[in-house]
Amino acid sequence: MMKTNRHSRLASHRIPALLLAAITLPFFTMTMHAEEKQPAAFRTALVYDDIFLKHDTGPGFPESADRLHMMTKHLKAHPVSEKLLRMEPDDKIDPMPWILEMHEEEYVKELKRACEAAEGVTRLGADNPISPHTYDVAVKAVTACLTAVDAVMAGRVNNAFAAVRPPGHHAMPDRAKGFCFFGNAAIAARYAQKHHKLERVMIVDWDVHHGDGTQEMFLKDPTVFFFSTHQYPFYPGLSGSPDIIGEGAGKGFNQNVPLSPGGGDEAVLKVFRTTLTEAFRKFKPQMLIISAGFDAHEADPLGGLGWSSDCYAELTGILRALCREQGHERIVSLLEGGYSERGITEGVRRHIEALEAPAEKP
Repeated sequence: MMKTNRHSRLASHRIPALLLAAITLPFFTMTMHAEEKQPAAFRTALVYDDIFLKHDTGPGFPESADRLHMMTKHLKAHPVSEKLLRMEPDDKIDPMPWILEMHEEEYVKELKRACEAAEGVTRLGADNPISPHTYDVAVKAVTACLTAVDAVMAGRVNNAFAAVRPPGHHAMPDRAKGFCFFGNAAIAARYAQKHHKLERVMIVDWDVHHGDGTQEMFLKDPTVFFFSTHQYPFYPGLSGSPDIIGEGAGKGFNQNVPLSPGGGDEAVLKVFRTTLTEAFRKFKPQMLIISAGFDAHEADPLGGLGWSSDCYAELTGILRALCREQGHERIVSLLEGGYSERGITEGVRRHIEALEAPAEKP
């Protein structure tokens, strides 16, 4: 079980009130709403809200608030944090129409009712703990993802990382699954298309688990290319087969690349430099969405692919270079899994550093 970080309290009688407020204000609550003006120098936005800590999954559960506690503490200690445009989910965005684009209305209502009726932590299916705040947190996570899309499309930043929970890539149109409730990446992709009028969006999922929910939502859709690397065979099972390439009009726009346990950095880097690069150049996406899981990390207790922290920076660099080939750097990265302290701290930080770094010259 992961240990929750606890912050020491300062003696207020010895510190002036204004100084006390400045010191004790949590790092990521010192955020800025999407509408506030910022210098044009920011390359990367970090979208976060403390509400994501309120999804209570009970003691010992791997997908817990501890993940974000560790991540925010780690980022605060690194210089990259000073280079990020910190944003909260934009309350002017109504996420519900976009949630209903990808999920059945009855399921959304059922989730809301179940969370309102919950007394403490209960279960919605085998691997989806819920608590009274879960529905509101899941909705706010979607809002954060749409806020990231808006920031990138408005040109305020080149790219954005939404540090959200619960994750989303296992959520099915009609049910919760695998720690996930709403398909964050899928909803963000459809929002980019319908709200921002993009024709082609690519989703790259490097979580150790196959994003079966995202795949299900776009299996027949030729306008969203879903590309996944994942440990196989592994949870969630046969959905990650390379034989699944899409259906009907969507045939050829779904690509699964299974990886064997213990393959390490070189196995996935080879895939990104060859198979992914070929697919990306052929599809020519106008926006890239990353389902950024960090459970393929060598320290993760739920996965066995054995990636280093630096691997996430290299993968990010490859994707940024491919986007630049298409004349843009529109990347929206969304947190999925990652259940070790090193993966969720070092892995995320190396990913963000690579997003924020000055673009390499051709």
